[in-house]
Amino acid sequence: MDLRIFTEPQQGATYDTLLAVAKATEDLGFDAFFRSDHFLSMGSGDGLPGPTDAWLTLAGLARETKRIRLGTLMTAGTFRLPGVLAIQVAQVDQMSGGRVELGLGAGWFEQEHKAYGIPFPKEKFARLEEQLAIVTGLWETKPGDTFDFHGTYYDLTDSPALPKPAQSRIPVLIGGHGASRTPRLTAQYADEFNMPFASIEDSEQQFGRVRAAVEAAGRKADDLIYSNALVVCVGKDDQEVARRAAVINREVDELKANGLAGSPSEVVDKIGRYAETGSRRIYLQILDLHDLDHLELISSQVQSQLS
Repeated sequence: MDLRIFTEPQQGATYDTLLAVAKATEDLGFDAFFRSDHFLSMGSGDGLPGPTDAWLTLAGLARETKRIRLGTLMTAGTFRLPGVLAIQVAQVDQMSGGRVELGLGAGWFEQEHKAYGIPFPKEKFARLEEQLAIVTGLWETKPGDTFDFHGTYYDLTDSPALPKPAQSRIPVLIGGHGASRTPRLTAQYADEFNMPFASIEDSEQQFGRVRAAVEAAGRKADDLIYSNALVVCVGKDDQEVARRAAVINREVDELKANGLAGSPSEVVDKIGRYAETGSRRIYLQILDLHDLDHLELISSQVQSQLS
């Protein structure tokens, strides 16, 4: 089971804070550092000092880390034109020496679009399908050839399809709860399917849908990695769990029901139950980015048992 650190910087984080978390991620033996792609805080927080751009952040971290994978859960398709996104991600992949992964989603948070003047189209999922075709098509085009795409929303003619990533194929992540279109797109374009903030039962059901869609598309179901994203709150004892829950304005019982919370042994046991559904990777949503002792505890007391 891979454990990856997943951050939500829109809730309030500077680049230096994210760098400290990424370096701890690397030093403590976690597999990857991922971040959300949002421009507006959610809930009651003020979001100070303000948002950071996902791919600018990952470009900086690409030069300041050496081992960990770097990526997004999920880049919002509404934020960037697909041709420009393909260039950005390929460049960061080069900057990292081939450690980048692209999670790409349709975009959903209308308020942040209004706050920063970003169009919020009605046809988001159909646009996402074209975006996936363009981004992967540009990367797969052989050097010297050109790429053309003529869709409903995007039109590319005689693109040189440059630059190329450092990796022969940048892993593409697709996720979500959709029962039909999401599995179909996953089967066509993805290397990994991520189930965000879902129960064990819902994860098992959705993994089954995706596996069926992958096989219907002529691929082996086990060619994909199946993963979960879950909030995490671990403590050496009940008092420490309660303290960490209070800092992120959550209740312990709710965290235990909907995420990974409690003692290291409790969290290891629940991760094992997700593993039984076919999940092979957990993105640990870390909401207090200043509590690096939390990461150390997870590394020494949870990750060590899983390996």
